[in-house]
Amino acid sequence: MPETLESPFPSQSAPAGERCNRVIYLDHNATTPPAPEALEAAVGCLRETWGNASGVHAVAQAARGSLETARIRLARLVNARTDEVVFTSGGTEAANQALLGLLLARPDRPGHLVVSAIEHPCVLQPAERLEASGWRVTRVLPDAAGRIVPEAVAAALRPDTRLVSVMLANNDTGVIQPVAAIARLARAAGALLHTDAVQAVGRIPLDFRALGVDYLSLSGHKFHGPKGAGALLVRAGLRPPPLLLGGAQERALRAGTENVPAIAGLGVAAELAGQRLAEDAARIRALRDRLQDALLALRPDGHVNGGAAERLPNTLSITFPGLDAAAAVIKLDRLGIAAATGSACSAATGRLPHTLLAMGLSEADARATLRLSLGRGNTAAEIAQAAAALAGVLGIEREDR
Repeated sequence: MPETLESPFPSQSAPAGERCNRVIYLDHNATTPPAPEALEAAVGCLRETWGNASGVHAVAQAARGSLETARIRLARLVNARTDEVVFTSGGTEAANQALLGLLLARPDRPGHLVVSAIEHPCVLQPAERLEASGWRVTRVLPDAAGRIVPEAVAAALRPDTRLVSVMLANNDTGVIQPVAAIARLARAAGALLHTDAVQAVGRIPLDFRALGVDYLSLSGHKFHGPKGAGALLVRAGLRPPPLLLGGAQERALRAGTENVPAIAGLGVAAELAGQRLAEDAARIRALRDRLQDALLALRPDGHVNGGAAERLPNTLSITFPGLDAAAAVIKLDRLGIAAATGSACSAATGRLPHTLLAMGLSEADARATLRLSLGRGNTAAEIAQAAAALAGVLGIEREDR
């Protein structure tokens, strides 16, 4: 019998698959629906290549083949060498390995770390762990448009700086950061550079080699792959200490039996993303801009966060003064529209989006901000319907004041 989603709103109780299929989904920065081809690849592995990829017999080697095919597909998408791809459980584990590897490599020699103040918690919390262990941490604030200016990073560098971590695209605003320029500064100062590219991979062209970074973390479920598979790209010649011990998998950089079904799905999703990148980006950007224009026409006092900067084509962070955004998200859900106030991690803790506060928004304006993130499956008809629903929700809010 299909699972029924329990909800405080009676209209929301329905079979889970039925509700997910009929919703207008505008929360792709939290996760994306897996592509049918990626699902089939994952299920095919569970059915046919279910062996342990570390073995030497034919059953194991079939699984190894699925694993390595995925590695080739992902490396091709981001222009990396296959031996630079270390599969992980997702972006969080990958970022943790890049940062906490500093502590594991030299536990008795604290140094200096530079991070941007707009990083995902999977970077900011390891930075706090390092700080508690004696490391010095500098957090670089963005400008009003949400950009981390290279000159601000340069001013933060010190002789003992070991690593700089700046995300490639922000999960709240979609603002794309000048990572290549920052990487050049870090390298000139003798520091390594990690970039969290979780929101960027599969949405904008990405060239690991041209970026000049040392570590890049990504997650398959952000570009229509299954959850449970991601990667840390490690520049050739580097060997970060493993977080997980107990096996020689992933060139002894990540112990544990590989999640071959999820990784196979990630590989197929990467191949699809490469094939569709330009077409998807152009179509989704046009839909995002149409939604943005409609909302600003409705509420000219609205403000697009990061609107003055280059953004991901799918992301709209918009503030409507006086709006109770958390209540608006619930009302939209009742209308069959999935939206967010910020990152899923922030929503889970009830905290305001720290990116917006770092950009200079007041707490009141941060509470009045919606994050609408589009994806491959959205249509023009859906965007028109979402705009109409948002008009009603914003109208109700204005009447309530």
